[in-house]
Amino acid sequence: MPGYYTRRWFMMYRAMIDPAIGALLAGAFALLFIGAALQKLRSPERFAELFRAYRVVPDGVARLSWLVPVLELTTGAGLLAGGSRAGACAVGAALLLSYAAAMAINLQRGRRDLACGCGAPGERRAIAEWMVWRNLLLAAVLAAMLLPWRTRAMTGADALTIGAGTAVAALLYMSVDRLLGRVAPGNALLRGAP
Repeated sequence: MPGYYTRRWFMMYRAMIDPAIGALLAGAFALLFIGAALQKLRSPERFAELFRAYRVVPDGVARLSWLVPVLELTTGAGLLAGGSRAGACAVGAALLLSYAAAMAINLQRGRRDLACGCGAPGERRAIAEWMVWRNLLLAAVLAAMLLPWRTRAMTGADALTIGAGTAVAALLYMSVDRLLGRVAPGNALLRGAP
């Protein structure tokens, strides 16, 4: 009877997920990816230099660093469009996992002086273990968004919840990111580093 219980659990789990929560998360992740892409597009040379500094791909592939902000923009737009949300979640999770892997590899190599590329424009924060965990957690949330969502009519209250919730999620993310960037062990601001 394992099939029966698996189906029953899945149906219960599916019924618990509200589409307003999915839209809220999609909006928050869209802001994250579009903001990250715009930051990279403001200074493509700096990002290309940072991308090469990680030394996780051959130089020939590193020349394609311009694809990263394109993928981030596409992911952000896809999260906002209902029909492409599943693909955008998968691509977004893959991007976050690749960022986590690149940071973890360089931390393992002892290269803690690399800039993460995830701060505000002009800010260069060194990579740290908490950033790896942050990206893994964000990837897990995006992967969870691949689960089917319950369908129901959206109301005005849902629109208010989605808008306000997205704003709160974005502000909370930025606040926690800034706080951890200042107090987490081994984290430092780099001056003049790529």
